[in-house]
Amino acid sequence: MAARDVLKNLNLFVDGRGYAGQIQDYTPPVLTVQTEDWRGGGMDTPEALDMGMEPLEASFNLISYDRDILNQFGMAEGNEIPLTARGALESVDGTVKQVIHKMRGKITSIDSGTWQPGQMSPMQVTMRLNFYSLEHDGQTVHEIDTRRMIRIINGTDRLAEIREALGV
Repeated sequence: MAARDVLKNLNLFVDGRGYAGQIQDYTPPVLTVQTEDWRGGGMDTPEALDMGMEPLEASFNLISYDRDILNQFGMAEGNEIPLTARGALESVDGTVKQVIHKMRGKITSIDSGTWQPGQMSPMQVTMRLNFYSLEHDGQTVHEIDTRRMIRIINGTDRLAEIREALGV
């Protein structure tokens, strides 16, 4: 099978400002369901029960020592920073698709690395997220909103009935 949907390039936007030419790399959030094993009487093996998700975190490295990013560290509670990562996916047949990660959260860490003469020192920024969505070629695949208790996977909100049962 021929290669398809290979990430060829990316761009990053923080609070609406683009970082084309400045972004070295981006690490999207790792989606992890927190589970607890349950083995009741009459069961031969335990099964994993979905107990919610692990915290969402994203990070990126900029080659610039960007003051706008530095100013966003330690924002007051309730303020959140929008972060958008856009990727270009290309298949061997020349088809190009876009993938977009839209996020909101707060900067929890800025690592300025080690400074050495004659060498770039990327600034690593880590954000804790309260919202994340993944759009692949125009279709929303994931949408996770921690404050509104929403976990949409491929169009189905997995938490809708729980919200209804809780009256939220």
